[in-house]
Amino acid sequence: MTDLLTNPLLILCAVVAFVPLLAGLVLAALHGKMFLLVVKNLRRNLLRTVLTTVAIMFLVFMVTVILTVVYTLDLFTTEKSKDFKLIVMERWQLPSQMPPTHGKYLDPDPNNSQFILDRKDVTPNDYMSWSFYAGSTEPDPKKRNLENLAFFFVMNPRHIRPMMDELGDLDPQLVEALLKNRQGCLMGRERMEALNRRVGEPLKVYGLNYKDIDLEFRIVGQLPEGRYNKNAIMNEDYFAQAMDQYALKNNGKKHPLDMKRLNLIWLRVPDDETYKRVAAQVEQASVFADRPVKCETASSASSRFLEPFRDLLRIMKWLVLAILISMSLVVANAISISVRERQTEMAVLKVLGYRPRQILGMVLGESMLVGGSSGLLASALTYWLFNSIGGIPFPLLWFAFFVPWHALLWGLAMGFGTSLLGSILPAWSARSVKVSEVFAKVA
Repeated sequence: MTDLLTNPLLILCAVVAFVPLLAGLVLAALHGKMFLLVVKNLRRNLLRTVLTTVAIMFLVFMVTVILTVVYTLDLFTTEKSKDFKLIVMERWQLPSQMPPTHGKYLDPDPNNSQFILDRKDVTPNDYMSWSFYAGSTEPDPKKRNLENLAFFFVMNPRHIRPMMDELGDLDPQLVEALLKNRQGCLMGRERMEALNRRVGEPLKVYGLNYKDIDLEFRIVGQLPEGRYNKNAIMNEDYFAQAMDQYALKNNGKKHPLDMKRLNLIWLRVPDDETYKRVAAQVEQASVFADRPVKCETASSASSRFLEPFRDLLRIMKWLVLAILISMSLVVANAISISVRERQTEMAVLKVLGYRPRQILGMVLGESMLVGGSSGLLASALTYWLFNSIGGIPFPLLWFAFFVPWHALLWGLAMGFGTSLLGSILPAWSARSVKVSEVFAKVA
């Protein structure tokens, strides 16, 4: 609801959606016979009404999907004013590969004496570190494909609920299961289905980015529906243990990536002032001199990652405009045909005492009723469909594209707005029908 009050575009959608809706309710309440006449007129040519409704619903569906993707990406790239996250990563290399000791210096755990920041700025619930482990359940490299691939966030299970986006409500028992069983993992539904595994079953993964680090897991739980459907989470202690065992098996020689296995460090700060202070401390710290790091907000990092997609997003926005114009043309065509077919009826209505503005309102009402109901129904179905399956399946790392409740406003606004624009000229034509000319043609 806060977004509705602060976003000018949403305010405009609300106005376009609710003003015609309220006007229609007033018309139905004060002029019931006129409203019934509007409904009966739509039933005259039921096939045309149904085809127009289906066309509008399909176009609203397309626009809602596109706007959901654009809206979600805008959220990720918009700076917050407070309680935002910053990312610490290697300064001169991409992908970031830092030694695990870097995490120790920034971990505010009360038992960690190596912490270099002020504990007032970063609390134990404001820290998280990630390593990325990718592997395949297929030992034969020639048979490996996307279906047998597994991607893991390697992290401390205690940091999942406080710091992982959309996992704040994760069942605490799943966290405990990861803590008690180092070889346990949490996995998304889609990834389990692709690997043909269920909760409780074992899983052996052959390392891809960490060669010769093959791990055996037991799936102890399923991640909630959403952005992590295709991912998994494992305990960092098991990963560290695997690295130690590699050294034991190779006469003390460590894995080539042992001191490069930490990829990202996340910190949460309360405000911009704290962010600037913490970022300066981290970037200037002498403990990072051998492997310099940089800090940036999560939104700026997302913006940088999405930079190659800017042209695609720009095309999507123009596509929305083109679809809205198409919707107006669909409505204009349907209403124009209806008005031409009913010119004699309009003339008779004038003879019976109907005023031009009443005829204008009747034609506009027919168009708005079809457009508004179609737009609302299409957006509601889109909202229910995609949110029930974990969001729009748009493969872009761990971004999840859930249809927001705003989509109901988008649907109403698109339906009413395009119907009004498309029916103005046909309605004005119906209003301007001349009785003498119509009856002269009939005679």
